Amino acid sequence: MEAVARASIAASSHARVPLCRRPRPRQCHAARCLQGRRSVSSARRLRLNAEALTSCYAALIQVDEFVKSGMVVGLGSGAASGLAVQYLGTRLRRGSLTGIVGIPSSVICASEAEKAGIKVGNHEEGAQIDFAFADADVIEEGTLAAVIGRGKTESGQPSFIQQKGIVKSADKVAFIIDNDKYVNGIEGSIPVLVKSGNWIDTAEEIDDLFLGDAEVWRRPSIGTAGPSGGDFPLVTKEGHHILDVIFTTPIQDLGKVAEGLEKIVGVVEHGIICNTTPYAVIASKGEVQVLDRKSSVIPNT
Repeated sequence: MEAVARASIAASSHARVPLCRRPRPRQCHAARCLQGRRSVSSARRLRLNAEALTSCYAALIQVDEFVKSGMVVGLGSGAASGLAVQYLGTRLRRGSLTGIVGIPSSVICASEAEKAGIKVGNHEEGAQIDFAFADADVIEEGTLAAVIGRGKTESGQPSFIQQKGIVKSADKVAFIIDNDKYVNGIEGSIPVLVKSGNWIDTAEEIDDLFLGDAEVWRRPSIGTAGPSGGDFPLVTKEGHHILDVIFTTPIQDLGKVAEGLEKIVGVVEHGIICNTTPYAVIASKGEVQVLDRKSSVIPNT
């Protein structure tokens, strides 16, 4: 299966993998789940199946293209990353990959990795990771800077803190994303982890930094709330709050936004990932594209 799943890299501006070169739909767990939904009309089901298959193939491709035997691999959180974890476990069981150690980005990810038969290790600051993959909420066209952490994990704890630490420790990183999330001029929220003691002062300073371009809301632990986060704001296990900096004006440079946030007293971390060696594995209609920042074509590895 992995031989069929390997992308064929063409000498063009993008590396494209037509779906006709991929395995049959029955080999993808996500597609099987969608096929079983009897309440969905046939036309709707076909469209959903195509979308699920493309995401599924994107997950397979990144494992086949980047993971080699003996690697320490950072395991991301999210739907596509979950598929990649399952496929990585399949290759280990078949013996086409050996000696892999997975570094999970969340408790749920660790549980899924163990179920898949992947040896799980712990992330320590400064530890070497050969390759990491992750779902991204959005990617900046050209720079491949990514935003993660817009959603919540099932436990309510934001997973982007651990995930970003793993990504920053990795020699290579691949972000999985749908084509409509690969954009020039990102809008929407940037999650920012802040110290709880002076969070109002920190929020005001962030608001001043992006005055007129963004609003700053404290994230609630349940449901929705106003800018202050309501009566039950999200508190991490370290005692920090999450501020969602919601941009209503397109961001021209994610890197500059990250630099500005890092200079503010009280900011612990944010959901922007830049200054890495990134690849974008983009699931688009009928194909999967693999881009790098320098040439937009995946190099020989």
